[in-house]
Amino acid sequence: MPRTSPSVALDAMLAGNARFVAGTPDHPNQDAARRAQLAPGQEPFAVILGCSDSRLAAEIIFDQGLGDLFVVRTAGHVLGAEVLGSIEYATSVLGCRLVVVLGHDSCGAVAAARTAVEDGLPAAGFVRDVVERVTPSILAARAAGLTEDGDIIDEHIRHTAQLLMDRSRVLSEQVRTGEVAVVGLAYQLAEGSARLVTSHGVEKTECTTS
Repeated sequence: MPRTSPSVALDAMLAGNARFVAGTPDHPNQDAARRAQLAPGQEPFAVILGCSDSRLAAEIIFDQGLGDLFVVRTAGHVLGAEVLGSIEYATSVLGCRLVVVLGHDSCGAVAAARTAVEDGLPAAGFVRDVVERVTPSILAARAAGLTEDGDIIDEHIRHTAQLLMDRSRVLSEQVRTGEVAVVGLAYQLAEGSARLVTSHGVEKTECTTS
């Protein structure tokens, strides 16, 4: 689906997730012909910044195939220069029209950051860097009076999406002109469904959630 619109790209993602939830995936673009077609180059329609959690395999839960998604994964979908550069490459060079921040329930990075804030128990090694990057979301959730795990996860997704807009001048300009949209989705591990949490560049009322 190269060079599509942001809203059509989001509809394709949500439709694929609906097939996955229903247990009727199409498994598109996963054969030898597709593999050969992509050898000269790629034109993914969406870039996903997702958590590294092993249960969050984007191509599976959105029922997509080879060449459809450009996937960047870090624990807790935290941002660094490498992540921002990868996303800007996906939208500016590869032509991705949609950026998806993909969070999920029972996120270990969010749980660790919450423990660090509430109990004063810092993480060891480089895990501490991940925890420190999630901590602003925990603090924002506390300031808003949010205590439920799901609400805190949603706040972290919103915070990451906004941080993308704030830190990447390239991406914010692409959203301003309507070339790209940035959305945040919350994935439910047991149900397999992805729910729209936040949107920049695509109206929520235009989107169907799973």
